[in-house]
Amino acid sequence: MYPPSQAAYDRAITVFSPDGRLFQVEYAREAVKTGSTSIGIVCSDGIVLLAHKRVSSPLLIGGSTEKIFTIDSHIAASSSGLVADARKLVDYARVEAQKHRLTFDEEIPIELLAKHVGDHIQFYTQYGGARPYGVSFLIAGVDGGMRLFETDPSGALFEYKATAIGSGKKAVEELLEKEYKDGMNLDDGIKLGIKALKKVVEDKITPSLVDIALIRADDHKVHLLNKQEKAKWL
Repeated sequence: MYPPSQAAYDRAITVFSPDGRLFQVEYAREAVKTGSTSIGIVCSDGIVLLAHKRVSSPLLIGGSTEKIFTIDSHIAASSSGLVADARKLVDYARVEAQKHRLTFDEEIPIELLAKHVGDHIQFYTQYGGARPYGVSFLIAGVDGGMRLFETDPSGALFEYKATAIGSGKKAVEELLEKEYKDGMNLDDGIKLGIKALKKVVEDKITPSLVDIALIRADDHKVHLLNKQEKAKWL
């Protein structure tokens, strides 16, 4: 608990603490850390996204919870944190992608979309009466090159060759730093991603508990693996 003198900084998103912190943004980051793990890996022939889904009840239908979303035909995003916040941001990103396509008659560049999403997230860290988004995204796509961006509840953007978000972020990144290699292909990327998920997920990984998406460099298309395809890799 923070001392009473810091209570005002603790409550208001628009007020910096004396040491230059925005506590509400930091709390939003903690919400992301409680989310299930998502992993993105850039390969020589595309990008792979993997996301673990927590199924809290045997009565819950695994397919009813999405962790990887198609934003446009060449862009996918995976989330960790508050699922409802993720859906809202996905809707925003899809609208921005379609606006660009209608205005310029071309696919939106990955970096431009990531910046749009980051700017939208940052807007909610500046004004009273609103709270930050409690979600982080991995935004991946192919637009001539393979690009993988991570968004933060502060609105910051980071580009990676391979990274993770969610509760298993630290352990997965330690594994990726040791075993990721420039030039690895999609098959190797999927194997590495599954190995990393198995390291941080206590339950046995089954096709209904993981989402896997590939964005291939040759066709610039998002491919969400079906249950049979996931079972083959698992």
